[in-house]
Amino acid sequence: MIYVMSDLHGCYQEYLKALEVIGFNDNDQLYVLGDIVDRGKEPIKLLQDMMMRSNVFPIIGNHEYMALTVLRKFCVEITQENVETHLDEEDMENFYHWCSDGGKVTLEQFRKLSSEEQLDILDYLEEFSLLEEISVNGRNFILVHAGLYPFLPDKPLEEYQLEEVIFKSPNYDLVYFADKYLVSGHKPTISIDKKKRGQIIEKNHHIAIDCGCVFGMNLGVYCLDTGEKWYIEKEK
Repeated sequence: MIYVMSDLHGCYQEYLKALEVIGFNDNDQLYVLGDIVDRGKEPIKLLQDMMMRSNVFPIIGNHEYMALTVLRKFCVEITQENVETHLDEEDMENFYHWCSDGGKVTLEQFRKLSSEEQLDILDYLEEFSLLEEISVNGRNFILVHAGLYPFLPDKPLEEYQLEEVIFKSPNYDLVYFADKYLVSGHKPTISIDKKKRGQIIEKNHHIAIDCGCVFGMNLGVYCLDTGEKWYIEKEK
């Protein structure tokens, strides 16, 4: 079976519970649609678990992008030779913006790792896919963190750039593809439809799967083979 989940945001225990509930095994595949780090309790543990699983495929979200932007810069040893040139005003702005948007917990846990572990984490983050297009049981899916923006019907998927897929959610009232389903996270579904608090939304060939776990709602899991849904409640 092929599953998708999104916006784990350090909710490590809920992630493990989800794998248990769906009976995830070596014959299955899981696509995680970004925002694995920041905000929640255990982002680094979550990343390290995913790294060990060859059948878990991560897609980059805006929080991984922010983390990478900062951590690559701050992992360089500061010496007398580079102290005045290594970090500039933009670097510091990126740092403060990331920390204020939930990155502090990721940074604190990252700093406790050995140098080798830190490099492994950064290398792993850099391997995240921009998006994925797969076919399952005759249905075609585009898997992306946020959306395709600006969306152009005739624009090939390979022409979308990083900034066009991690920041802006799609218009769920429009059908983007008549023959494909756009599966995305990024925007908690309660922000799309208040009646769907903590639930996956399917409409107009969109499947929105960010159920707001880190905000006290659910971690949603969707099976691309069957359309089945599971919800893991946020631990108190």
